[in-house]
Amino acid sequence: MKYRLKEGPPQAAARAGFSAATGYRIEEDARLPSQKKAPRGRRRADPLVAIFDTEIVPLLQSAPGIRPIAVLDEMLRRHPDLPGNVRRTLERRIRDWRALHGE
Repeated sequence: MKYRLKEGPPQAAARAGFSAATGYRIEEDARLPSQKKAPRGRRRADPLVAIFDTEIVPLLQSAPGIRPIAVLDEMLRRHPDLPGNVRRTLERRIRDWRALHGE
């Protein structure tokens, strides 16, 4: 929107091919939408933080081909208070760990 240096926001926006409202919005704050938002943190506490490094990583090191569902079954057996809905979180953590330290 280089025309905004010479013309007002409605004319510059029309020349650039978008609406006057967008021209005014860009005039007010030229940052991209991705630059305006702060990254969102975790919404809940990580249920695997206490056991991942101490129990899951040694299990993955001793049996490199073990499947995440088998790890989950073993962790549920060892820790009955662990919520059952951590399967997807555990799969992601194992996938990320294997990408860095695995086979």
